[in-house]
Formats: sequence, C-alpha cells, structure tokens
Amino acid sequence: MADIGPLAKKQKIEQQVTIGTHNGTFHCDEALAVFLLRQTKTYRDAGLKRSRDSAVLDTCDIVVDVGAVYDESRQRFDHHQRGFQEVFGHGFSTKLSSAGLVYKHFGKEIIAQTTGSTAEDPKVILLWLKLYKEFIEAIDAIDNGISQYTTQDQPKYRNRTDLSSRVGWLNPSWNKSAASAEIDALFLKASKLTGEEFMGRLDYYANAWLPARDLVLSGLSTRQNVDPSSQLILFDQFAPWKEHLFELELERGIPEDSKAVYIIYPDEFAGTWRIQAVPVSPESFESRKALPEKWRGLRDDDLSKESGVEGGIFVHASGFIGGNQTKEGALRLAKLALTM
Repeated sequence: MADIGPLAKKQKIEQQVTIGTHNGTFHCDEALAVFLLRQTKTYRDAGLKRSRDSAVLDTCDIVVDVGAVYDESRQRFDHHQRGFQEVFGHGFSTKLSSAGLVYKHFGKEIIAQTTGSTAEDPKVILLWLKLYKEFIEAIDAIDNGISQYTTQDQPKYRNRTDLSSRVGWLNPSWNKSAASAEIDALFLKASKLTGEEFMGRLDYYANAWLPARDLVLSGLSTRQNVDPSSQLILFDQFAPWKEHLFELELERGIPEDSKAVYIIYPDEFAGTWRIQAVPVSPESFESRKALPEKWRGLRDDDLSKESGVEGGIFVHASGFIGGNQTKEGALRLAKLALTM
C-alpha cells in the first residue's frame, strides 16, 4: 500500500476531532468520560488534549471536567462552576460529575450501538437507567464529595477498592516527580480501566440481567395458568429473580392479595426442583409466607410422608426454601403450602 504522503497526513490530522480535559492529577470521572466519548460515532477516533489553558481547550471539539461551562450545544461538560446543580433526573438526585454528564447525553447511543439496538428501544432506556444506578452514580457522588451516609454513624469498614480509588492510585505519588508525558500515559491507563469496567457491566446487564428480567416478566404474566390464585410463579429455567420481581410488581401495581408467594424453578446444578418463598423485600430474611412449620427441617422420606407428596428432598428449618425431585412434586408442595 502506498504512503498517503505528508499533505494527506496533515489534512487527516487537521480533520481529527479532539477531546479536551485537564492535565495534572486525574480522577475517575474524566477518565471514564473520555472512554465513553470514544465509544460514540462522533468521537470514536478523537485525539486528546490535556490542559487547563483556555486557548488550548478552545481548539477542542468537546471539553470535559474543565472550563467551568456546562453547555451541550457547545459540547462543554464541566461540573465545577458555581451554581452547577445538574442531576441525571428519573428519580436520581446526585449531582453529576463529568462522567455523569457525558453518560446522560451519550449513554443511550453507546448502549444502543453496543447491543445492536436503537436509542429509543425500551430495553436501551432500561439499561441506561440501570447502569447509572449501579455504576455511574457512585462515581458522580465520590467526585463531588457527597457522603454515602445520611447520619453521622461511622462505617464499620473502609472500602478503598472502588473504581474511583483505583483510578486515584494510578496517579504518581506525592513525593515522586513525573513529566507531563508520563502523567498523560497514566491517564490513558486510567481511562482504559474505567472503560473496561463500564463495558463489562454493560455486557452483563444486556446479556444476563435483561434476559432474567424477561423471564420474570413472562412468569409474572402467566402465573394464573399455574394457579388461579396468581400467587405461584413457575420458571422452566433458573434465573436471578428477586430484584426483577419486586420492580415489576411495583411497575404493574399488582395488589397485595395477588402478589407471588412462592417461586418454583429447576435447581441449576442438581436437576431437581426448588420451591422458594418470596421475601417481604429483596434483602429480607422474612418471607411473605414461609413453607409450613410442620415440614421444616424434614428431609427425603420423612418430608414425603409428612407432606403427602412423593419425591421430597428437604425443607429448610426457616421455611424459606424446599426441594422435590420433580416439577410436579414442587408444584404440589407449593399449592398445598398456599392452603396451610
């Protein structure tokens, strides 16, 4: 292949779009912001200038975390200026950092192209909100110095392994001098780190979390076919269900008397079946209706004899879960438990 020549190279350099951010010590928010921008169509091959010089920043096509301006029309995304109170919305009240600002404006595009969807796809919107809640919001809060606690109670432990802390550790130590080029190289390392974590989380939510939600939604929608009470949900394959069940019940306004009480699903390893009592909340150890007291702690033949259902395996001493050799047996246990 022939060399494109010095003139063509110069034109290519002049045409390249550029991302600007501040130089010196870097933080998780702008490291992630730069990575996210490089996942968009506009800034995929963008160059990077790290400076606090306004004359340099003015040559950039987009500037993040520096410049004291938030203006989407000018592609300026700083959050340090007096009076800045921008939040993500949709029920979130944490002030945004540069990561949150970029994600708010470009996140749907990134998720859509990663998942092969459109930005208007309801599942893209769902992932966009989920990733903000589970990944971006903490970065915004840490960068803006927002406490994780609403009281003055001391935490029981310190967590310094969060993403923001790991980015911070990549900076040169206070007693080590480093040239600008070295710090710039470390910034790129930080940007790659934040990006790998973001993309890994997006991959999980798109390809594992969303399919689980679809499974729970299907089971919730067809539960009357399992039992007229609508209080039993049957899954033909195992999937994490608790978080989705509570969210979907709330979204659909399901009344208390027709909410699920027991979930029946295949054991993901043993090839047998489980019946699990739905807790009163996702983190609670208290069940909406625990399995009958007289079954609790029994195993195998003793359980089968007491329940009258063949194929018994066990019922936990607390009554939150039990097992049977077959789907039919687990369903019979669940239906009996509803009446007891």
